[in-house]
Amino acid sequence: MMKRLMAVVAACVAIAVLGVLAYAEPGASSDGVTLTRQADGSMILADLGSEAPVLDVFEDFDCPVCKDMHTKTDATIQRLAREGKVKVVFHTVTIFQDEPMHSNSIRAAAAARCVPEANWLAFRDAVYAMQPAPHGVASGFTVEELVQAARKAGASVDSCVTSQSYAKTHLAETAKIHLEGTPTVVLDGQMLGNEVFDPAALEQAIAGGGGVQV
Repeated sequence: MMKRLMAVVAACVAIAVLGVLAYAEPGASSDGVTLTRQADGSMILADLGSEAPVLDVFEDFDCPVCKDMHTKTDATIQRLAREGKVKVVFHTVTIFQDEPMHSNSIRAAAAARCVPEANWLAFRDAVYAMQPAPHGVASGFTVEELVQAARKAGASVDSCVTSQSYAKTHLAETAKIHLEGTPTVVLDGQMLGNEVFDPAALEQAIAGGGGVQV
């Protein structure tokens, strides 16, 4: 089990070269912390009028290490965002090129674009909860499963999910982001490491602006 986990970590943990951080400069007004979808499909959880640091989270829904990070530190990330201590930008990407992971990832990411902001975080939770396993072998994230996940999150977007109408757009946006692995987590232009799996260490890094310049 440990050997399998280490193999997955080697395949998925991020060492990234970022072409462009797809984050739009915030406006001058402050409307409190909200979740907002950007034109590129990224989701910003932030008070857009604040001066908080920006945390870019690049994740592939079919990546087991992304799921591990989500399980361990997503609650901390969201809490810090809602407290106004960080602006979080979630970037859903497809990092895998081999099947069945490639198609799994595309289906889930395309479905996520259908889900309204109010339901998106709950949908993300549901998708990670049903991640296909074992990784590299199992097909999953069928459109039927994704429809049910959207409904569980409170969104009725069946036709959008089943048609996969956002698949090509998702792949086009993913191609603009140069990554070697997921999860990749970048704090104000500095890449974070193992602290993204430790709630206390991650909070300390956000407070202190720690990381490796990319």
